[in-house]
Amino acid sequence: MEKSWKEAIKKVLAESDIPLHYTEISEQILSRGYYETDGATPAATVSAQVTSSIKHDGDKSPFIRVGKGLFGLKNPSSETIIPLSKLQPSFSQNKLEDLAEFEVAASDSIIHSFGMYWQRDLVVWRNDLKMFGKQQALSKPVDFGKQKGIYILYDHHTVVYVGRSIDRPLGKRLFEHTVDRLGSRWNRFSWFGLLDVTQEGSLRETSFNTSLASLVATLEALLIEALEPPQNRKRGDDFSAIEYIQDIDPELKEREIQSTLRSIEQKMRGGS
Repeated sequence: MEKSWKEAIKKVLAESDIPLHYTEISEQILSRGYYETDGATPAATVSAQVTSSIKHDGDKSPFIRVGKGLFGLKNPSSETIIPLSKLQPSFSQNKLEDLAEFEVAASDSIIHSFGMYWQRDLVVWRNDLKMFGKQQALSKPVDFGKQKGIYILYDHHTVVYVGRSIDRPLGKRLFEHTVDRLGSRWNRFSWFGLLDVTQEGSLRETSFNTSLASLVATLEALLIEALEPPQNRKRGDDFSAIEYIQDIDPELKEREIQSTLRSIEQKMRGGS
């Protein structure tokens, strides 16, 4: 196991023959046991580590950015690493700091996190509910019940309703839709959150500092991600938010365990 995030990142990139997205880097670090963390935002941590190194260490940084969210080693020890010149011929070393600044700017999106096509039946529905998501399978779950932003309700993959949660948190707004006129008309939902996620897994408000062009690009990317129009050849490439995969509510896990135990008990009684 490595002693720091930076060393773990270097090890993953050295073992790869191509540059990797920071989410892939963090996933490999955790799955291979190169570093252990109980933090809720490993992908964001990797992105911050690499970007900070490029920005502050300059030519001494071991990392290089070859695309949006894509990083490699500047001087890889492995001969199988694809040379940067083949990936981005116009790149020059003196642009490192400009690229780092660009990466920081790209992270200033008004949308900080999102979840796609979460299942309604994996949530325990109540007025003050909890909705759990993870950056990756091995990372700490985050409760998004207090998130604010925009949400979409689906009947399978058909959009039936679009709403916003500003004056009331996301969890409360979704709960209301389980008992109103839409109650029987949706079974999945997506959400796009304005609140940032801390390393500890809590939600926090951040100040918005974005240009009109960046705002329009974010809105376009959000619509592409949410609606998946068939004539759009690309995904929401200007969408720099972190996606969270849904995690089943612990209460439902406990119910499932208890149900399994009761079933086993009944079978044992029936066989005796």
